[in-house]
Formats: sequence, structure tokens, C-alpha cells
Amino acid sequence: MYRETNIRSIVKGVTWRIVATSTTIGIVYIFFGRLDLAIATGLIETILKIALYWGHERVWFKIRWGRKKIEPFNIWLTGLPLSGKTTIGDRVFEELQKLDIPIERIDSKDIREIIPDIGYSREERNRHLKRVGHLIQTLQKNSISTVASFVSPYRESRETIRNMVQNTIIVYVKADIESCKKRDYKGIYQKALNGEIENFTGVSDIYEEPTCANIVIDTDLVSVEEATKKIVEFVKKRYVK
Repeated sequence: MYRETNIRSIVKGVTWRIVATSTTIGIVYIFFGRLDLAIATGLIETILKIALYWGHERVWFKIRWGRKKIEPFNIWLTGLPLSGKTTIGDRVFEELQKLDIPIERIDSKDIREIIPDIGYSREERNRHLKRVGHLIQTLQKNSISTVASFVSPYRESRETIRNMVQNTIIVYVKADIESCKKRDYKGIYQKALNGEIENFTGVSDIYEEPTCANIVIDTDLVSVEEATKKIVEFVKKRYVK
């Protein structure tokens, strides 16, 4: 999260004192008709009150009463390949950035580019997602929230993420497999159907639908804008009040 630095407090004090001192000088001059006395009074008051203001700010910074910490959260988008997870995740991330909270975007494609040759068997996928869970844990220790999009086809791996990562919001991005094929501009579904790709979710490997998702987004019925709004409103209600 953010904290008030000393220099910021000082600058705030100076800008306020410019206004306040001008007022003091004006009042003294009106009552006494002496510009030298008015300026001297204004300068003395300025020096004393800047110091008092800085001290006042430091004291209140240490007092927790009245402050509410935003607990880091993790939005976990799961669904078939090309169901719309990445597109929705990107838009949700952009909207949450506008709230000025520390947040990072994690997508399966980016992680696999960093750690190639992970494999796609059930055991390898589960092990890979456990590593991702550890990454998110590290970010959360630094009060950083995350928007993550992974196929994560197995219930046990999603449950591992939910148990490892605090405040995980499971978003099931639901789509008919025929719709996913229509969005397949890279032809990966066809390659899977031709046997060129093994353990491809929805073709040669199973996708176990979430039974306890926090949010279900049917991209055959809901637009990206509507999906984004629904997820962001959920986050605002739960974690960013």
C-alpha cells in the first residue's frame, strides 16, 4: 500500500501555509495598519505552524484508528482455452488499476514463456499451478493483489490455489467448446483434433467445471464489458470499500 512520506507532508504544509500566512498578514495589516508588523507576524506564524503541522502528520501516521487496510485479493479466471479468460482478465486489470491499488497481472502464456517445457499432464499442471500459487503468495506478502488467468482444468489444482492464496475469487469463464473453436485464430483446436497436441483441455483432456465458483461468466451470453463490470463490482463490494 502507500504511505505518506516526510517530503510530501512538508510540501502539503508549505502550500497550505502560503494561503494561511497571506490571510494572517492581511488581517494584521487591516487591524494595525503596519505592513512590517504584518509580515513579521506572518513569517513567525508560518515557521511555527509548518513544524507543528509536520509533527501532527507524523503522529497521525502512527495511529491506526480510522484507517482500513485493503487486504490483497486474487482473481482467478478459469475456463476452456479461448473461452475469454485473458481478454476479460486484461480488462478487469485495467479497471482495477484506476482504483490506485497495488495490483499485478499474471497470465498462463506469460508464465510458460518464462518457464518453458512445463508439460501438460495432470501431475505437471498441478505442480505448475502450485508454483504460481507461491508466486502470488509472495506478491500478497507485499500487499499486492493479482488478476490471474489459467485454464486450470482440475478441481484439485483450483482448490490448492484457494487454500494457498488468501481472498481468492474463482471466476469461471464459461463457454461452449464450439464457440471456443470459432475464436481459435491460431488453429490450436484443429491441431489438437489432428493429434498434434497432446493433453489439450476440452479435446484430449478433461475440463472439470468448478462447483463452487464465486462468479460465473458465460461468454456466449455476456459481453466483455458486462463481464468486467460484474467482476469489478464484486471486488469493490468485498475488498475495496
